[in-house]
Amino acid sequence: MRELIERLAEEILSSKWTIALTGAGISVESGIPDFRSPGGLWSRFDPMEYAHIDSFRRNPRKVWEMLKEVFRLISSALPNPAHYALAELESMGLLQAVITQNVDGLHQKAGSKVVIEYHGNHDWLVCLECGWRRSAQDLKEEEMPPTCKVCGFILKPSVVFFGEPIPWEAQIRALEEARRCELMLVIGTSAVVYPAADLPRIAKSKGARVVEINREPTVLTGVISDYLIEGKAGEVLPEILKEVKKRKDG
Repeated sequence: MRELIERLAEEILSSKWTIALTGAGISVESGIPDFRSPGGLWSRFDPMEYAHIDSFRRNPRKVWEMLKEVFRLISSALPNPAHYALAELESMGLLQAVITQNVDGLHQKAGSKVVIEYHGNHDWLVCLECGWRRSAQDLKEEEMPPTCKVCGFILKPSVVFFGEPIPWEAQIRALEEARRCELMLVIGTSAVVYPAADLPRIAKSKGARVVEINREPTVLTGVISDYLIEGKAGEVLPEILKEVKKRKDG
């Protein structure tokens, strides 16, 4: 693994445009379990019953039973060394953007400035009836489910549910980054959720190098990605950062 870390450090230093695509795996070490993992949210809440937009429209109170748990997890989570390493690479001018499938805001909390939230975030609550919005930052558990002050309907977090389109701006920006980058780091994602899973393929088709940092091989391994650095993001990324600094200063 040491050789691969050294190789990636060199590639980061030589790349003119590097981006990261992150998924649930990067936040596991912050205490937010991957919903798809054993014991994760989807093992207790059927996603089609609790995370589909049609389910929300039919019975928002029921969906908020799950959302209470999500808000509890996110509000108590803090960035881990992987988030901080990416933020530092950005501050060094070596990482141009993070495209994240996560809705936890941990990249921003760690200091990353250019973050494209592909699946939205939990920062805002929106009324599907009249469009009224409010911040979710001060939302208390006893307020859940929160209601619209204009029309009284139950509010929905500004995250992308199954059956909803990706926010247009995020989609366009992510596509631009995937087409432009010379190097894409794919971190903590199994690359099975579309259309986000297409981004590494698009980057590769435009000539970019694609490197995975994941606990285990994925559908990209050996097909799309140039190589895989196997391990926890919170352990691997700080090592990569250390190697980059050593070579940069040396």
